[in-house]
Amino acid sequence: MVVGVVLDQEGWPICCELWPGNTTDVGTLLPVMERLSQRFGIRRVCIVADRGMIAAATLHALDQKNWPYIVGARLRSSREVRDQVLGRPGRFAKVFGPRQTAKDPSPLSVKEVWVDDRRYIVCFNEEQARKDAADRQAIVAALADRLPKGAKSLIGNQGFRRYVTVQGDGFEIDPERVAAEERYDGKWVLRTNTDYQPAEVALAYKQLWMVEDLFRSMKSLLATRPIYHRLDTTIRGHVFCSFLALLLRTELENRLAAKGHAVVEWGQILRDLDRLEEVEIEQDGRRLMLRTEAVGVAGKVFQAVGVALPPTLRQVA
Repeated sequence: MVVGVVLDQEGWPICCELWPGNTTDVGTLLPVMERLSQRFGIRRVCIVADRGMIAAATLHALDQKNWPYIVGARLRSSREVRDQVLGRPGRFAKVFGPRQTAKDPSPLSVKEVWVDDRRYIVCFNEEQARKDAADRQAIVAALADRLPKGAKSLIGNQGFRRYVTVQGDGFEIDPERVAAEERYDGKWVLRTNTDYQPAEVALAYKQLWMVEDLFRSMKSLLATRPIYHRLDTTIRGHVFCSFLALLLRTELENRLAAKGHAVVEWGQILRDLDRLEEVEIEQDGRRLMLRTEAVGVAGKVFQAVGVALPPTLRQVA
């Protein structure tokens, strides 16, 4: 099966969708947009998607329906992006500068490029550029060490193959190809038909990490997988219960953040709440309830949701 979740720009889950496992990403997008418009009365939706989900025919359909979109563009396989967009001179506008602390957003600079009536936003991260350069240097060094030994199997790796050329019966490192790869360091390109500012476009695309984090949570923390059911209806019910749990988790994390407890691990919340118990005891003809101590973040959780903990010791009828 294919599971899709719709989030708003703040990361709040709106609804979930399920399709048969052989449904393509492109085949899910347009029907979902239609249903969202009818179900919630949404007048304006901006689609944000990575480069693997949107085909040229889908972009054309979105343009025909006048639906706003922000999609990742392929850097190397798209000739227009490679030659015209990345090759266009122009100054970058800084959105975020170098980090001062680990919690600061990663560096980001953007510039706008038009090719006929198509709008592109080129994004640049100087931290990622340094990492890309170091990774490439390590790959080239490994190739220089192993190619003379006849390691032709390395060429089957796409990461290695882009740096070599055929020389006689063997391969050698091509300095021009190595230099050409530098133009991609720390960069990604977005295509959009919106009138948003370039910085807004880039930041909206970066929010895709929330979707990836959400699915990791559903698979691991919420233990959605594996699913053992025979009927479609029970499978949908299982996933829907996970979706409801996801809503509760998101709301709890938002309330903790509002109380100043932004960095609280979900696993710690579960462990501390699981250790909170009430024990019934009987003494001298009286029934008493004894509550264990609220350890770790359990007290913070109760405070965040506005629920008072019962007394440590209370008498019951």
